[in-house]
Amino acid sequence: MKIEKDRVVRFHYSVAEQGQEPVESSKGGEPLAILYGHGNIIPGLEKAMDGREAGESFSAEVPAAEAYGEKREGLTQRVPKKHFGEQRLVPGMQVVLNTNFGPRAVTIEKVGMSVVDVDLNHPMAGKDLHFDIDVVDVREATPEELEHGHVHGEGGHHH
Repeated sequence: MKIEKDRVVRFHYSVAEQGQEPVESSKGGEPLAILYGHGNIIPGLEKAMDGREAGESFSAEVPAAEAYGEKREGLTQRVPKKHFGEQRLVPGMQVVLNTNFGPRAVTIEKVGMSVVDVDLNHPMAGKDLHFDIDVVDVREATPEELEHGHVHGEGGHHH
């Protein structure tokens, strides 16, 4: 079965900045399951998966604009240090901060006595990415999954 809109795809992936070692990989764990064609993954990867089949392995180069977007200037925010708890903060370090919009990965820019400047850009913003994909299986989505816009059950979303 081919990957197309409204089908559920389970796949293993590893992602790297072009020319670098992988920064994240699902190998050795559960494959990721997505409802294809619903914007659940970055646009460039969704495009690269179109028409592939179960059992297929491929690589995809995804430019920043089709991944996490270009890095935007001026997305720095000053946050009271107490929000970071006891962890020792170093510039360049990535931490997850609980914001009004839910948890968000931020990069520490500057650490002061009582405040911390963080960069709110996604850590992979502005980066061209290289993906290695192994398609595990492809199936039709259930009516409920289509209604909710995401996968239920194994590797998917639980309410």
